[in-house]
Amino acid sequence: MNNSDKSKVAFVHTDDRKTGVASSIQALEINPVRNKDVLIKPNFNTADYVPGSTHNDTLAALVETVWQMGAKTVCLGERSYPLTREVMEQKGVIPLLEELEVEIVDFDDLAEKDWVKVDARDSHWRNGFRVARPIMESECLVTTCCLKTHQFGGVFTMSLKNHVGVVPTTRHGYNYMQELHSSPHQRRLIAEINAPFTPDLVVLDGIEAFVDGGPATGKRANGNVFLASSDRVAIDAVGVAVLKSLSSNNNIMNTRIFDQEQISRAVDLGLGASSPSDIDLRPANEESRDYCDRISNILIQG
Repeated sequence: MNNSDKSKVAFVHTDDRKTGVASSIQALEINPVRNKDVLIKPNFNTADYVPGSTHNDTLAALVETVWQMGAKTVCLGERSYPLTREVMEQKGVIPLLEELEVEIVDFDDLAEKDWVKVDARDSHWRNGFRVARPIMESECLVTTCCLKTHQFGGVFTMSLKNHVGVVPTTRHGYNYMQELHSSPHQRRLIAEINAPFTPDLVVLDGIEAFVDGGPATGKRANGNVFLASSDRVAIDAVGVAVLKSLSSNNNIMNTRIFDQEQISRAVDLGLGASSPSDIDLRPANEESRDYCDRISNILIQG
């Protein structure tokens, strides 16, 4: 496979979030946001400190970069585990977003009709699931996620799992999150949430990581990396490789990357790269090359 046919993942070795956002996106050499109405999906499941949730500096840098790239409008949409508005207030992002001219779309406030039913065909969901209409109808979807393990069945939570926040907790008399978290197919269900929509850009903040525990709190390590891609599967695979480099828990260390159920199910659904050979992992600069090469070797070894 030629590099031009591979899923590009930009790799930046940094401990500065503004640099990480700008450099990783620039290294992709794409501009999916120009003249588009952009919807940003952060990781605001809770208000816990990064990587429990998206760092405010990462969010601000991402919004500023998207504006600089020529976005027509910028909105932020999310559904948190507690009330979304309360999470945003605890994080102090509401005045920040107002200052950056970003409209907040609180999925908690969506009408029942604005949760779009997705059929359960070829899915492990019992009767399908629902996705927030703003996600389904977004002209340009940008998501930003963290680097961390997940102790409640997900194993890890990066790009694919960040999109659990586009599904309601309870709507139309059904508790979707109860089904997700009680299912033996939880990791497959996570991948299946991603099937009806495609983000145009994914940015992963791996400056700080949870190598055990998570998603809200856990054992910390310094990843000192930012990743960017338009491929959810590829960026998660590289993220798992970074966790392996940080001596993560047994679920990460003892399972081959593309055998992880979130990733293997996403591959089955055709959502992205199907193997390490499908990924073009590129250092954004010379300072990132040695670290990038080390992660690339781990990715190839699985």
